[in-house]
Amino acid sequence: MGVWLRDIFVPALFQSLAAADITTAGIKIAALLSTVVVFVIAVYAQAMKIEIPLSFGMVRGHGIRWPLSFIYTSNIPVILVSALIANLQLWGSLLQNWIGPNWFGAFDANGQAIGGFIYWLQPPDLLRTIITRHTAFLGWTPYMQAMSYIFFMVVGSVIFSIFWVQSAGMDAKSLSKQILSSGLQIPGFRKDERILESILSRYIWPLTIMGAISVGFLAALADLTGALSRGTGILLTVMIVYKLYEDIAKQHAMDMNPMMRKFIS
Repeated sequence: MGVWLRDIFVPALFQSLAAADITTAGIKIAALLSTVVVFVIAVYAQAMKIEIPLSFGMVRGHGIRWPLSFIYTSNIPVILVSALIANLQLWGSLLQNWIGPNWFGAFDANGQAIGGFIYWLQPPDLLRTIITRHTAFLGWTPYMQAMSYIFFMVVGSVIFSIFWVQSAGMDAKSLSKQILSSGLQIPGFRKDERILESILSRYIWPLTIMGAISVGFLAALADLTGALSRGTGILLTVMIVYKLYEDIAKQHAMDMNPMMRKFIS
């Protein structure tokens, strides 16, 4: 995809502008704008977080804030959903080779799904089609295909997000044990794992569900609007860049607070 972006998109954009090809230029500009929109929304969602105030039980007057990101499970759910779709497409292609086109999937000579269950899991390039045909009235099939793709991405992201929280030790019980073992507790509450777990549960499960819905929808939106990369790739880029930004900011914060650095070390 990076090669496509470098070798095809930029030259095609300038060539279409120079040749006054409004349709091609519109497609390229729309793809660029959709990429920017998805990127900005993803950055904004990644920056949203809930901070749980914690205090050191043995050190009075010192405390920290434990952040719980809105996108609690990062982009792991959409990566798993994309992998699931790729595997389903592979099995559909194999079944067609063995028994011919069937209800599970029918593919053309280029390997593109044209029928069956797999067809409804492929994102149509709605924005490109609308600009090419100069109309939004495309019939019910592309829009139904888009809705089924969004539905599968969102529901799949929620399911995988719940499984990931349970298996990766990100649930309230595991997190409360981690916090208490670090000598931290919530001010004003007894140092009890059950109390801390109940408080964390109020935030973790809503964040798990809402964050998964958000990343699933954003990934589907990028795919449906013909962004410069797949939605999974854009979200992965955002997570990596934002994590790097947080690490740099944390390092500067540590440099500016020698007393806290000495305390933590």
